[in-house]
Amino acid sequence: MLWYESLDQKIQQYLPDLAVECDVPMQRHTSFRIGGPARRMAFPVNREQLVILLGLAQECGIKPFIMGKGTNLLVADEGLDTLVIKTEQMNAIRQLDDVTLEADAGISLARLAVFAQQNGLAGLEFAHGIPGSLGGAVFMNAGAYGGEMKQVVIEVAALFEDGVRYLTAEEAQFAYRHSVFSNADAVVLGAKLRLEKGDSAEIRARMDDLMARRKQSQPLEYPSAGSTFKRPTGYFAGTLIEQTGLKGLTVGGAQVSEKHAGFVINIGGATCADVTELIAQVQQRVLDAHGVQLEPEVKIIR
Repeated sequence: MLWYESLDQKIQQYLPDLAVECDVPMQRHTSFRIGGPARRMAFPVNREQLVILLGLAQECGIKPFIMGKGTNLLVADEGLDTLVIKTEQMNAIRQLDDVTLEADAGISLARLAVFAQQNGLAGLEFAHGIPGSLGGAVFMNAGAYGGEMKQVVIEVAALFEDGVRYLTAEEAQFAYRHSVFSNADAVVLGAKLRLEKGDSAEIRARMDDLMARRKQSQPLEYPSAGSTFKRPTGYFAGTLIEQTGLKGLTVGGAQVSEKHAGFVINIGGATCADVTELIAQVQQRVLDAHGVQLEPEVKIIR
């Protein structure tokens, strides 16, 4: 029996209410609008479903790929012969006390920031314009405009091989676009965040200001995975790329944005092969011109 046939049977037996789709084009589920079909895609609605599903996948001998909103992913053109678990429907939020929120991994940062603002809680303004989910943001310590997740996260619930653990912010080892989860075989289930009391209108004004700055400087009108490269020590990736004269450089349907050189965008029909070739050309030319090795921030999934 094929792995997905075995998995289908187990899901029907143990998780009959779980939504599962077959041969799902990943381009529908990534902000880059790129990617071939996933053999199976499941949509758990809470932590319990996710934990059970991971156990069933393990019994079938497969390692699932877990994603949130797909905003930092570049998926292979041939697709993924595995189970993809999309956590987007795991989106519960709870206010634990005057300044502490607890939320599931699949909630969007935008919705979480608005919830905080509406309840007079400051500290998540930077996250309002980041298009990803809480789980992905914790995984990579996402940040923007001087803010990052390590400033607000106080505890992370994650599933490890030996069960669910609750890690403090220190144990999560947050660093620039990195956490302990970057290297560990673990799945982020949710997190607690400690914010500060503030004026709701003032918080909203800060969020609107950051969003306006984002729209003015970034090519949000095109599909992309956000900033393509991590910030190299002592430099800005976009500045290096622009100084190398690479704005507008195009491979197939992939292009270095003319609006912000730190973004590779899909100008129409781009493939994973187009993007990876363009990334490689940019890396080589920046290395030749400046002696700086750019490291992709986008996760390439094959």
